[in-house]
Amino acid sequence: MSSASTATALSTQRIVELSELLQHSLASLDNADLLEESTLLARSLSALKTNNTQTLSRHDLLNHYTSACGYAEILLEELDNTTQEALQHGLTELVAAIRELSATPEAVAKASPSYKSEPRNANVGSILVVDDQNDNRAVLKRLLSRVGHTVYTADSGEAALEHLNSQSIDVVLLDLSMPGMGGKTALTKIKADPKLRSIPVIVISGHQELDSVIECITAGADDYLFKPFNSVLLHARIAAGLERKQWHDREVNYLHQLEQREKFIRATFGRYLTDEIVADILEKPEGLRLGGDLKEVTILMADIRGFTQLCSQMPPEQVVSLLNGYLGTMTEIIMRHNGTIDEFLGDAILAVFGAPKDDPNHAQSAVACSIEMQKAVAAVNRQHQTSDLPQISTGIAINTGTVVAGNIGSDRRAKYGFVGTPMNVTSRIEDLCEANEILISETTMQALPNTDQLRDKGTHSLKGLGAPVRVFSVEWQH
Repeated sequence: MSSASTATALSTQRIVELSELLQHSLASLDNADLLEESTLLARSLSALKTNNTQTLSRHDLLNHYTSACGYAEILLEELDNTTQEALQHGLTELVAAIRELSATPEAVAKASPSYKSEPRNANVGSILVVDDQNDNRAVLKRLLSRVGHTVYTADSGEAALEHLNSQSIDVVLLDLSMPGMGGKTALTKIKADPKLRSIPVIVISGHQELDSVIECITAGADDYLFKPFNSVLLHARIAAGLERKQWHDREVNYLHQLEQREKFIRATFGRYLTDEIVADILEKPEGLRLGGDLKEVTILMADIRGFTQLCSQMPPEQVVSLLNGYLGTMTEIIMRHNGTIDEFLGDAILAVFGAPKDDPNHAQSAVACSIEMQKAVAAVNRQHQTSDLPQISTGIAINTGTVVAGNIGSDRRAKYGFVGTPMNVTSRIEDLCEANEILISETTMQALPNTDQLRDKGTHSLKGLGAPVRVFSVEWQH
């Protein structure tokens, strides 16, 4: 539609007639809000009456009509159930005439003065109105504030981005044609920003070409309304945008709560279980299923030599301090070598390599871990000197064999553990250890690719075992 045909849709004569009717009615309006809104409408009509509409572009002409239509609709709401029938009829005619300017489906005129453009029981939120025309910003602010929305305004794309980065905004109403950064550029920047992209953007523009609509929707706009906008449709689109934003915010908050809860669970259970076991419990549906599998693993058992005698010479708080320092250091080393701590037995540590996380080099990992543990005792003893605690020494036994690995216990209480003769063999080998010694079984020796560090310590008959066990010591540098 050309500017000429658009101007014809709302003749200057009709504008003059309505202006005169409005001026006549102002004298009888005793409500301050009615007076203010009538004055704003009169100013908009005056602009249309004095401007040469034949020379205005369609975009500029629609901006004038948008402000006039907006103020007329607001005033109609205020005049409902009053005796100003002539003014109501004139305003209804004005809105209907302006609606004729658009050939789009949403260009629906108010059928009668009793028509309600404001939503009932609508959600409210923070709305950012972006338009370079002051009248358009003002009418939208008044229209939306009336239903409880908090409305911010910006006259350019640059100002809009500043608001979005400093204010909590739920929906953006965006004009396209603005000096400086235009609406399309602002839209692209909003949707490219991870912190802003979830905010619904509704384009309100005088550009009614299909290409412009497609371009904006493709760029991420959630909706597109034509000027002069239909206030009922605007409220409906804003309500839908607010609902989407609220669902998104709830989802983000819910995910944040889940992340915090999972961190808490991992941190809490991580004090008792390895990361791999916690991951199995949290990430796999069968993580808590009772039962197990046969797995070849390497078992490591370490304890402090003469710990019972040490305990008898120290007060309880010193015993706990010594144990916590020692076990904390050893735990870090075991986990660094992908070991699973089965349990702490007083001063003893029982760890397994090769389960639940598969490790084809579990024997090598266990031996390397034991050497690092023995070397770390020296650092523990240096700390003991500053804390007035006794010096300690450790014996470590290592054995390789097939065990049942899995969740063991009952439905009310269970643990990830290991069952089998190799566990008992490891404990018996540990009884043979001297201070600062690492002893390994023949099965572990056979699983190692390099045996240069090993020294044969012969075959031993161990308590509770039918067959004698051959053991080797691991030579390591103090």
